[in-house]
Amino acid sequence: MDSLLHTMLLGIIEGITEFLPISSTGHLLIAEHWLGQRSELFNVAIQAGAILAVVLIYWSRLWSLLLGCAKPIHRDYLLKLVVSFLITAIGGAIAKKLGLKLPETIAPVAWALIVGGVIIFLIERYVSHQQISEQVTWKVAVAVGLSQILAAVFPGTSRSAATIFAAMLAGLSSRAAATEFAFLVGIPTMFAATGYEVLKVIGSGEYVHEDWSALTVGFVVSAVVAFIAVKWLLRYIQTHQFTLFAWYRVILGVGLLVFV
Repeated sequence: MDSLLHTMLLGIIEGITEFLPISSTGHLLIAEHWLGQRSELFNVAIQAGAILAVVLIYWSRLWSLLLGCAKPIHRDYLLKLVVSFLITAIGGAIAKKLGLKLPETIAPVAWALIVGGVIIFLIERYVSHQQISEQVTWKVAVAVGLSQILAAVFPGTSRSAATIFAAMLAGLSSRAAATEFAFLVGIPTMFAATGYEVLKVIGSGEYVHEDWSALTVGFVVSAVVAFIAVKWLLRYIQTHQFTLFAWYRVILGVGLLVFV
C-alpha cells in the first residue's frame, strides 16, 4: 500500500510541476529523497503522461496548424516551432557529448529555484512596461530553443519557466501567447527526450526488472493531474501575472537551504 501511495504521489508531483514554471525535475529530485528513487523508465513514463495531457489540450491547435500549413501565417509558426526544437536538440546532443548532467543533490535545486523566482519577478516588472505583443518572431524562436538547453543542464530551472520567460523577454509579451509557444515547442522536445530514454532503457535491459503496474499507475495519475494543472494555468494567466510562482520558488528554495 505504501509503495502504491508513493507511486501516486510521484505521479501527482510530475503532473502538477511539469508545465507549471516551478521545475518538475527539481520537485521529483526532492520527493525521491523521502519517497525513494525510481527507475529511469518510471520517470520517463510519468513524464510521457504529462506530455499526453498537453497534446490533448492543444490537439485542435496542432491540427489546425498542420491542416493549414499552406497558409503563410501557419507555415511561419510551424517553421519557428521546428527551428526552436532543432536548436534544443542540437544543444542537448552537445551537452550529452560533454557529459553534462543534472546533479542529484538538493542545494543546486534550491539555488536554481530562488534565482529563477527572482528572474520571474524582474521579467514581469519589465514586461509590465511593454506594449502587449502576440507576434512570435525569429528572436523568440531562437531564445526559446536556447532556454530549453539551459533548463536541461540546471536542475530547478524549469523547462516551462525558461521557455515562457525567454519568449516574453524576447518580445512575446503576451503571457498567453508565450505560454502556448513554449508548450507547443515542449511537445516534440519532451517526446524526443522520452524516446531517447526509452531506447536507452531497452538497450540496457533494465526494463526486465520494471514494476509495470506501478509504472502504469504513475503514467495515468501524471496524465490526469497534468491535464487539470495545465487547464488551470491557461485560465489563470488570462488575468494574473506569474508572480505567484516566483514567490513559491523563492520560499521553497530558502526552505530547502535552511531545513534540508
